[in-house]
Formats: sequence, C-alpha cells, structure tokens
Amino acid sequence: MAVDMIVKYPEDKRNVDKDHADKKENDSKVIYTNTTNAQTNEVDFDDLITSAGEFGKYQILLFFSTFPFYVFGVFVYYSQLFLTEVSPNHWCWVPELENLTDIERRSLAIPQDADSRFGYSRCKAYAANWSEVIMYGLKPNESWNTVSCQHGWEFNKSEIPYPTISSELGWVCDKDSYQATAQTFFFVGSILGGFLIGWISDRFGRLPAAVISNIVGCAGGVFSTFARNLTEFAICRFVMGMAYDNCMMMAYLIALEYVAPKYRTIMSNMSFALFYAFTVTALPWMVLACGHWKTTSLVTSLPLASAVLALFFLPESPRWLLAKGRIDDTIKKILTIGRVNKKEIPTKQVEQFRLSASNRKKEETSSSLELLKRPTIRRIFICMCLEFMCCTMVFDGLVRSVGQLDFDFFVSFSVVSFTEFPSMLVAAFIMDWMGRKWLNAVTLTISCIFSVLTVFVSGISSVLFAVIARFCVNMAYSCTMQWAVEMLPTSVRGSGASIVHICGYVATALTPYVIYLETYVHWLPLVVVGAIAGLGALIAFTLPETAKKDMPQTFEEAEELVRSQKFFEFPCTKKDTASQGHDNNSFEI
Repeated sequence: MAVDMIVKYPEDKRNVDKDHADKKENDSKVIYTNTTNAQTNEVDFDDLITSAGEFGKYQILLFFSTFPFYVFGVFVYYSQLFLTEVSPNHWCWVPELENLTDIERRSLAIPQDADSRFGYSRCKAYAANWSEVIMYGLKPNESWNTVSCQHGWEFNKSEIPYPTISSELGWVCDKDSYQATAQTFFFVGSILGGFLIGWISDRFGRLPAAVISNIVGCAGGVFSTFARNLTEFAICRFVMGMAYDNCMMMAYLIALEYVAPKYRTIMSNMSFALFYAFTVTALPWMVLACGHWKTTSLVTSLPLASAVLALFFLPESPRWLLAKGRIDDTIKKILTIGRVNKKEIPTKQVEQFRLSASNRKKEETSSSLELLKRPTIRRIFICMCLEFMCCTMVFDGLVRSVGQLDFDFFVSFSVVSFTEFPSMLVAAFIMDWMGRKWLNAVTLTISCIFSVLTVFVSGISSVLFAVIARFCVNMAYSCTMQWAVEMLPTSVRGSGASIVHICGYVATALTPYVIYLETYVHWLPLVVVGAIAGLGALIAFTLPETAKKDMPQTFEEAEELVRSQKFFEFPCTKKDTASQGHDNNSFEI
C-alpha cells in the first residue's frame, strides 16, 4: 500500500542551530518504499529486501548457488532426445553380406524407392539366396520379391555415432512411433509431477520440493538404463518426467524472491542466459563423449542426487515462510541478507513489517476457482493458458525438429540451443521497454515465418532459419512465464501460475506426435509449429499489458488492469508506475 507520511518534529526542536538540526534530521531519515495502494504505513517484504540490499553480495552468491539446478533442468528435459534419437538414414541388416561395405550391402540388398527422400527403402530388403548372389555376381532386379527387415537394421553412423535405445531395440519402421510415445509419457509424468511437487512445495516448502523433484528425476534416469522394451522405458521416463521443470524452477523462484523488484527481470533472464544456455549448448558434446545411451542416462541422472546438498546452502522461500505465518523466520533471513550486504535495517521498519505481516495473515485467501468465477479474469486466465501452451509447443517442437535439418545433428543442436544466451540477454533489456504484449506478438510472428521457411531450404540455410525461429520463441517463452505471474491477483498468483505451467505440460505431451508427422509428410511438422506460433501471436493481443505497472493485489485491481487497456499501448511511451510508486511512496522518520 502506498505510504506518504511525515513524522514532524516539535516546533522547539526546529529552532536549534540550523546545521545541527539538518544533521540530526538527515541522520534520522529513512526512506521506505511500498508497492501497494492504500494510504497506510504498511511495510511489505519488498520494502525490507530493499533496505537489506537490492542486489548485493548475498544475492550474487545466491544467484551462482542456483547454477547446479539449471544443469539438472537441462539434463532432465533434453537427455531423452539423445537417448532415443535415431539416424533417419537406415536400412535392413543382411548378415550374409557382412563382409561387404555398408554401401555395397545397401546397393545390393535394398530396393530403390522413389517416394523416399533417401532414394531407397528403409524397411524392406530383397528376398534372395545371398550366397548364390555373391557366388554368381548377380545384380539386384526389381522383379525380386521383397520382405520386411528380418534381422534388424543398420544405421548411418556418421549421423548418430553411438548406440541409442531406438537403434538397439529397432524403434523404426512399424515401431517408429515408439520414440514419440516414450516422450509423451515423460510429459504426462510432468503433469502429475506438477500437481504432486506443487503440493509438496505448498505443504513443506520450496526447498524440500526442489530436492525431492531432483531425487525423483535421478531415480527415473538411472532405472531407464535397465529398460528392455517400450513399456519399461516409458514407465522410467514417466517417473523422470515428474521432475521436469520443478527440478529447476523451485530454486529459480527462491533466488528471485531475495532480489528487489527492479532487478527481477534482469536476474530471471540472466540465470537462463548464463547457466541454462551454456549447459544445453555443451550437452551434445557430453553425449558424444559418453558414447552410449546408457552411459548418457547415468551421466545426466546421477548428478541430480547432489540436490540434497541444497538443504545446507540454499535458504527457504521467504514468501512461503510468510504464508505459513513464520514471520520471525522471515525476518531472520532478511537480517542475514543485511548483514552479508553490510546494510543496517532500521528496527522501526522491521517492527512495522512484523505488524503488517501479522495483519495480512488475517486477510481472507481466495481459491484458484475464483479465477473461473469472474468473467473478465476467466477470459484472460484462459487466454494466458493458451498463450503458454503455444509458446511451449513451438519451443519444444523446434527442439525436437533439429534432427530434420539437413545438417550435422550435434552441430545444429548446439548452434540452435546457443540462441538461449543472446535471446535472454535481449529479453532482459527490452521486455520492460517493449512490453509483454508486443514482444510476444512480434517474436512469435517472426518465429512463425522462419519455422515455415525452414522447410524450403537445406544445409546451413536451414540451420540459420531454425536459429532465428528459436531465438524469437526463446524470448516469447521467457516473457510469457513472467507475464502470467504479473497479471494474476496476489491471493491466487501461486496456484494460478502452477495451472498455467501444467497447461504447458499438456501441450508438450502433444508435441512429439506433431514431430512424428514427418513420417507422413517431411515438411508438415515445421509448418504446424509455425501455425501454432502464429496463433500465439494473435492470442497475445487479447491479454493486458503489465510492463511498468504494479502487480494486482486483488481481483478488483486485476479487472481494472484489463478494463484500462488500450490496444495500441506502448510501454516505452509511459512512465514506470510500479517503480514510481516505490519512489514516491516514501516517508521520513
């Protein structure tokens, strides 16, 4: 609530020596800031953080201490792509021809197929007496009978040079949907994990939730190495999927809560730019060094168990402590921040915060169902869920379509993934200037265009277009995560944001089947991904702009945020009302 109170000194104290009075007044002046609206002397958590140091030594140490969790997030999300990826350039294995070179075997035993983009059949071989063929030097004849692969397949090792579970178990031809099925089970697991880990975080704290989600992910990854068929592998990936997002996001949210509001946009994007982007860029080369899918699974799963160490160096979420009525614990953590940052927090401010927090405990809390009871809020909430679903499907679709680019798989993956770094840096500095609505609309439109254009080019051009599409959707995805939080009322902000993320999990469960469309029409997956990006650009215009505005505390404020919107509203032409509120709502003691 906005604060604008001056405690005046008695008249007799104003008639003392001017220099002494000025010094005394300056020594006793403390500036308090607040983001809320009512005219009271209430002090909230952000005020206390500001007094303890907006972004000092404590926050920097906390920022770097979350680095392992971004590594874990990359391992959980991307590892399955390298466990199941299979070279599209494969053909039937004919053991009688093992003494020939792979090209000779393919030329002799595999029939030509004009409908295949490879020019030969990947699932059929000639039925012949190969001993006689070799003995008499016979040449293949189209009149020969063909049969399905009887002895497995051989793969072009220049594309995927190590065994994957797909190549070992023959998940190609009539089983080529198994990869998509296993990946879908992963995302179905993430839906359950979103509810389960979310309940743990509300009941026991964000830190235990972060640790438990990583332990679950570790177990799922390790047990994956023992899978002997699709059912066992899908169950293991389901378990690992339960860790998805929460294994990283819990630590991410904890770090953000210890930073003053004006630094949160930069910090949220910088953590992804530095930790997440460089890990995902290096991952393909780690996989190549492992040389086998089982080794890769162990290397990307066992480190997750080290998350238990976080109990000794990461603090608990202060807002969770406040929600549980543990006001003294919250104050202790703030005092620790002040001590590390070498900042003195006025005792008066601490006591006012204690009183404000106690009063806030008595305010009624709203159920997330309230989001659906109010027509205006319901509309923007549903649109935000759809917007996040579009962003996640485009992001995940571009990740999984790297194998379709006419270029080296590992180089393409690293180059496209490296876009996380510059895109997050750009987003950090233009998100508040350009605004959430226009940033999403523009970046998703560009991603739509270049996703579609990618199917019309080949070689390095396809990689370049994929880089542009991924660069733009990275910014849209990051923007949407922050946007969802900023437009929801305080009482349902946590539960509402969780529902938005769970909708994203549902969307990503569908993405593997979008990419699977490649088996029917080679260019179709990227066209579908582009269409979804275009839909997301349109949905963005239905949502209220939140840049440079205070986050709504009540449902009434959220509805007013929507009603006050203008279609052509550009944050770069407006003053920062949120920061302005902090600057103007000060008082002297």
